[in-house]
Amino acid sequence: MGDYEVEDRLKIGVIGTGRIGSFHTRNLVRRIPEANVVAVCDIRLDVAQAVADELGIRRVVRDYRELLADKEIEAVVIASNTDTHAFMIKDAALAGKHIFSEKPLALDLASIDDALAVVEKTGVKLQVGFNRRFDRSFRRVREIVASGQVGRPCILHITNRDPVPPTLEYAKTSGGMFLDMAIHDFDMARYQLGEIEEVYAMGNVLVAPELAEIGDVDTDVVTLRFANGALGVIDNSRQAVYGYDQRLEVFGSAGSARAENEANDTVLQSDASGLHSAKPPRFFIDRYLECYVTEFREFIDCVLNDKIPPVTGKDGRLAVVIGFAAIRSFKENRPVRLSEIS
Repeated sequence: MGDYEVEDRLKIGVIGTGRIGSFHTRNLVRRIPEANVVAVCDIRLDVAQAVADELGIRRVVRDYRELLADKEIEAVVIASNTDTHAFMIKDAALAGKHIFSEKPLALDLASIDDALAVVEKTGVKLQVGFNRRFDRSFRRVREIVASGQVGRPCILHITNRDPVPPTLEYAKTSGGMFLDMAIHDFDMARYQLGEIEEVYAMGNVLVAPELAEIGDVDTDVVTLRFANGALGVIDNSRQAVYGYDQRLEVFGSAGSARAENEANDTVLQSDASGLHSAKPPRFFIDRYLECYVTEFREFIDCVLNDKIPPVTGKDGRLAVVIGFAAIRSFKENRPVRLSEIS
């Protein structure tokens, strides 16, 4: 386990072993020597047991409160359904556990504020799972912009397009386009250029007609006005047939910094029909694999060395506020200032 003895590793319990929870658990066990996953939890006990058997985790429970009552566990990963995040954060904080929670923190601000008040009162660490902040290319763009090399930032452009639409079952509880998918872009926009004052969102159903049944959209363009005067454009689609499309550019008065898609390989083939290169990675787990590892290593470092997490509860709340502003803008067909969202 590298330089980490068993007694020095952070003892973690994972709540939720679905797609993202099991992925996190595999990373923690196989790739992060600072972590010691001692228990997993899921209301589907058979699912949790399968993950535990695969990874050699000794304890499996159905009720998350059993993990919180376990004095051995120092931190929990909350990777359950969105509608459980806020009350689990609150309960974990009251139990004295440090918390890594997937986004969004909740789908209403009252629940978020209630949970964050308890986190602040108890003094536990809370990090929110905006993994894209830990991407090396996006971090490099931020460093270049912060150094002044592009001059005054003028325009931020973020492209975020999924390869296939989500299932209707998932979409019903996820928060929809603006609170599930675009929320990553809202956080990234703040990460790159600072606070946002105004949002204007347009959307439509163009590739996944079933999403209209729940009042959601599959295509959107969101414009942003930043407090520093810069403007932003985000475009999202639930279906990019060529792969997972993830690009970002900051254009400034003295130049620009751009992060392009990462391809599966760097081969460029030339023949009579033209030039051919590899597609982007198929989906988020492939594209952002290293980000997920890095975000957990930084979370664990914050707990073990008493540092402020790189993505705080405040960051998580602000992303939801921007999401609500986008939803209101879409419904009312007008720009919405964040100050209107209470």
